[in-house]
Amino acid sequence: MLSDQDRIFTNLYGFHSAGLDAARKRGAWDGTQFLLQQGRDWIIEEMKKSGLRGRGGAGFPTGLKWSFMPKQSDGRPHYLVVNADESEPGTCKDREIMRHDPHLLIEGCMLACFAMGAHAAYIYIRGEYIAERIALQRAVDEAYDARLVGKSNVHDYPFDIYVHHGAGAYICGEETALLESLEGKKGMPRLKPPFPANMGLYGCPTTVNNVESIAVAGTILRRGGAWFAGLGTKGNTGTKLFCVSGHVNKPCNVEEELGVTFRELIDRHCGGMRGGWDNLLCSIPGGSSVPLVPAEQIIDAPMDFDTLKNLKSGLGTAAVMVFDKSTDMVAAIARIAYFYKHESCGQCTPCREGTGWMWRVMLRMAEGRAQKREIDMLLDVTKQIEGHTICALGDAAAWPIQGLIRHFRPEIEKRIDRYSANPHPEPVPMAAE
Repeated sequence: MLSDQDRIFTNLYGFHSAGLDAARKRGAWDGTQFLLQQGRDWIIEEMKKSGLRGRGGAGFPTGLKWSFMPKQSDGRPHYLVVNADESEPGTCKDREIMRHDPHLLIEGCMLACFAMGAHAAYIYIRGEYIAERIALQRAVDEAYDARLVGKSNVHDYPFDIYVHHGAGAYICGEETALLESLEGKKGMPRLKPPFPANMGLYGCPTTVNNVESIAVAGTILRRGGAWFAGLGTKGNTGTKLFCVSGHVNKPCNVEEELGVTFRELIDRHCGGMRGGWDNLLCSIPGGSSVPLVPAEQIIDAPMDFDTLKNLKSGLGTAAVMVFDKSTDMVAAIARIAYFYKHESCGQCTPCREGTGWMWRVMLRMAEGRAQKREIDMLLDVTKQIEGHTICALGDAAAWPIQGLIRHFRPEIEKRIDRYSANPHPEPVPMAAE
């Protein structure tokens, strides 16, 4: 269990002020100039030592990502872009950081920019996050007023930070679509290569990081990479914000060690499973884009990147959705399929055509109006979409359906049989055109 002295986000629930004075009492902006004086290489090495993996879903090592930025400038400016477009269904962690602990994020931006030779950071915030944008902008203004940031600041490193409000498109959570949107264009993913570290925002070297990945940087550097690496499990180090929703007694956001078991997470922080553990049906452990894991596999599984990958799912953003036995999982996945159909940018044919096709088949399966041979046909289509699109939205649309067929095929077949015997299905309560 994570002890209180190892928590990074000490105001996650907003019990205290989010203002600068209160943030400083909690440890933010403490010795920032000393950290900068250690030099770029030291900061990147400490981040590598910490073992921090990106908290936005992919789990790529953060220190390594920072090291990809060119060491010398070729005349082009370098940029840090913070991905605050938290649009993954089930995920609600970054909003709490921006509302209640924004100075951790602002300080992290400065440290990350220094390590990458950047003098400007852009925070791209989700269109629906109005209160969060106001809270974050207030904190940025405080930092400017206190000369913690700006062209001429107390740290002797020119640094500007900008808050950019998006328009509410899920696809802008993909890093290159985010860059396109930030440049004022349609949010459509770019082909890679070139990668953002070489050709990113405005054609300049850019690193895109998640809010949580940047917000933990100050504490890691103050306490040392070895401290962070001592938490969690091998290859999955440190603390992580988990967003637990669904059929638990007390849904919550909580900071815990990576590798905490599913059962421990739910019992300790969520007041247990609704109806007891025998009532657990399955969980989607990392936001709606990862495949579900049935009860018997997830119940005692360590919640980390590698364990969940081995269970043919993923930790993703650690948005843990819990489903009990009252859930109609076929209808639930059909609803998720509708979301991805709606949010596809339409650039790639497999995604543009495939997401609509999959949703229509899933809707019929939820009602029982499909045929059994269509189950394998649907699975085949998911394989044709997965890995064949510019960005991972195609994968995100395919994986929930693959997980359903892998673990709940008998339920789909039973529903088809029931409809054949009595062709008057109950309408599925979900969005429909």
